[in-house]
Amino acid sequence: MQFHHHGYVSSDPRVEPAAGVGVNRPDELPDEIDVLIVGTGPAGIVTAAQLSQFPNVTTRIVERRPGRLAIGQADGIQARSVETFQAFGFAERIIAEAYRITEMAFWKPDPNDSSKIVRAARTADDPTGISEFPHLIVNQARVLDYFAEFMANSPTRMRPDYGYVFRGLEIGDGEYPVTVTLEHTAGPNEGATRTVRAKYVVGADGAHSRVRDSIGCTPYGDKANHAWGVMDVLANTDFPDIRTKCAIQSGSGGSILLIPREGGYLFRMYVDLGVVPENDNGSIRKTSIDDIIKQANEILHPYTLDVKNVAWHSVYEVGHRVTDRFDDVPTDEIGSRTPRVFITGDACHTHSAKAGQGMNVSMQDGFNIGWKLGHVLEGRAPESLLATYSAERQVIAQNLIDFDREWSTMMAKRPEEFDSPSELEDFYVKTAEFPAGFMTQYQPSMIIGAANHQNLATGFPVGKRFKSAPAVRVCDANPVQLGHHHRADGRWRVYVFAPDANAAVNNAAIDASTLDDFASWLTTSPESPVVRHTPEGADVDSIIDVKVIYQHDHTRVDLGTVPAIFLPKVGPFALTDHEKVYATDPEVDIFAERGIDRRGAVVVVRPDQYVADVLPLSATAELSAFFAQNLLPQNASARV
Repeated sequence: MQFHHHGYVSSDPRVEPAAGVGVNRPDELPDEIDVLIVGTGPAGIVTAAQLSQFPNVTTRIVERRPGRLAIGQADGIQARSVETFQAFGFAERIIAEAYRITEMAFWKPDPNDSSKIVRAARTADDPTGISEFPHLIVNQARVLDYFAEFMANSPTRMRPDYGYVFRGLEIGDGEYPVTVTLEHTAGPNEGATRTVRAKYVVGADGAHSRVRDSIGCTPYGDKANHAWGVMDVLANTDFPDIRTKCAIQSGSGGSILLIPREGGYLFRMYVDLGVVPENDNGSIRKTSIDDIIKQANEILHPYTLDVKNVAWHSVYEVGHRVTDRFDDVPTDEIGSRTPRVFITGDACHTHSAKAGQGMNVSMQDGFNIGWKLGHVLEGRAPESLLATYSAERQVIAQNLIDFDREWSTMMAKRPEEFDSPSELEDFYVKTAEFPAGFMTQYQPSMIIGAANHQNLATGFPVGKRFKSAPAVRVCDANPVQLGHHHRADGRWRVYVFAPDANAAVNNAAIDASTLDDFASWLTTSPESPVVRHTPEGADVDSIIDVKVIYQHDHTRVDLGTVPAIFLPKVGPFALTDHEKVYATDPEVDIFAERGIDRRGAVVVVRPDQYVADVLPLSATAELSAFFAQNLLPQNASARV
């Protein structure tokens, strides 16, 4: 964490100085706002948290509840989400209070007595090291709390406006074209309605989204006609793996997905309630908690479950649905007008809870649309950027639905229906990258390059998230994870991997001067994205944060010879930022680990941590053209 560059800070450095709309922020919901977010679930709160970093954007987030969520239904936190938490500054704290999944146990009918279950296998949760971060279990309410804290500490001093429910909207013309009708759900004005006008609206209001309905989006999909009872309980049991994630299949055909919860005592069970008859008419949803517990005991035999307290329970039927689009622009009008209303999370994709994807994918929806709205509203990017939200996230949602349909179907199978005894655990291991959140790969667009130079950095696939790796910060010899310095502050990142003059490629010597030439171009050329897109008077790294990684030991890097673009002057005192210069870690060479060409490479990363392009240091025209299509010129001279 960096601070003091605006003056000495003696209080909590996580509390940023109020700026822009955060100065004298009104308590009451304004009549006119830039962005109105409906719903404080995972998708809505991440959208708001990202927008809270844009001081000149007025964002408000409304919630029908009178206060914070007390008990959340979601609890699975995939490693990609923990990477996102790191960007918002609270990964270490939430890891400390969460339950960490390290392995999964598979229980099956005893071959000698099918009325009993026995442990058949154990598999590591992340056998290939997909991420340096773990797979966690923690209450959704706590996740929302951390994001709410981040918002409150941001320059905009954002906080939820509780006690409002969305009733409808109309899209017209003018500076604030979306007119939204809200109704008070609590307080002295309960039942009264009011309207607000917004430039953009984000619907994060759940599976029964009224925002979705108001823009005519249609969910498509099906039900699996299979019901599950889910319960968070405190209980005594002789089942030996009660603190391990388990898939349990009984001889009777019933199954349980067991998820230990944070705190050391609480755990969640998804209990198979069987096939739902076509004429059920919702009766299965009336299954009592006593019946769910009874079914759990039958599946666990010969072990017993003595429930002492039920924190929460519900019954649901598996459904897989994704909407036809994620914004208000009909398919036949795409490209002809700018989207004004967006839907995120369960409002546009629903699925079973057993793959642990709902909250995780929803947060990535919010991260995606948040920075894009911020860039457009602050005049950094053209409005055409907003069309990429639906184009990118709908494909990801459909991939999720397809995966979840396969996983939930397998979880509902009877043991004798599998092609092989290890089919379930084999599938779990084989597909580990998808539920961990790392299969997302965005296709070429105005913000994703064509990957013509992917061979220069094979470990940073264009369109996929920037996979961190160890490096050493030169100024203080500290070992760090390079990706952990990518904060959710709305900035693009350019990682410059320096050539090694002592190496050779194809028997040809490497020209180390390409680094100096590239740095000089970034600093002075009118075509440089840093020069072209940095607002006048702003810090040189305020829009594009440029870092350099040398491919030798930190002791061989002389900071006195490092180009100025990597040692920028920032803040009102123009203090030198020394934390953008890195060297290879003696234990893990990032160049070898991520397949980076010894001649050097440039890796461009979006504000939401996805690799946007890989280029050679000589491709200045390509780099300039790439940024020119997704950032607007500011006609300023950057200060280095």
